Order: sequence, then structure tokens, then C-alpha cells
Amino acid sequence: MGNWVVIAEYYSDAYRTEFICRGQESKDEALKALRAACHTYVPSKHIVEKWRRVYRFADQESYLVVIKGRLSEWECTLRIAELVSDSTDPAVAERAQIDDGAEEAADGPQDRIPPGY
Repeated sequence: MGNWVVIAEYYSDAYRTEFICRGQESKDEALKALRAACHTYVPSKHIVEKWRRVYRFADQESYLVVIKGRLSEWECTLRIAELVSDSTDPAVAERAQIDDGAEEAADGPQDRIPPGY
């Protein structure tokens, strides 16, 4: 089964990615967790929320969340992602595997464990 996560991406002195929910078994579970996070996610900046607006991107698998605090407005993108090597799509999972002796990596994303670990 796939290993799906819900993440928040935002800029706060540097670009950051925060894992909100890990270990979702299916894309549907991840989407359900994503939709719940749109209304419950609280940034680590400890904003005292006055209001929240949620915008859905056209792909319907990511959202822009705007939170108005007492002094500032905070924005983040919430989305889902799948661990490539655990993909339920056999073609994606197969391309993710690298042969340790391979001169060139296969096309597409790959998971890799550095030698010595």
C-alpha cells in the first residue's frame, strides 16, 4: 500500500515544509485528512486566529490557507504526497528502485539510502 502524507508548505524567514499527518494508507485517506487539516491546522508561529480563508487549487489535492491574526496574515499551502517507493502504481514504484551498481539512475524520482547506512 502507499504511504501518503499531508504537508504544509510556507515561507517564514526560509522556505519550510511541515508534516501534518503521516502514514495514511490510501490517497482517499490522505485527502480526508487534508480536508480536515484545512480547518484545524495551526501554524507553529502561534498565531491568535481572527479568521481563516481556505482556497482550493484546481487539482483539488491542495489548498491555500490564509489565517488572519491580531497583527499579521499568514499563508500556507496544504497538500498530499505519496512516498514514491511505496506507490500503489507499479510503474512508479518500479522506476523508484535503483540498482546499486547502475551507472545512471532511471528516469523519474527515486528513493535512495546512502552507502554505509
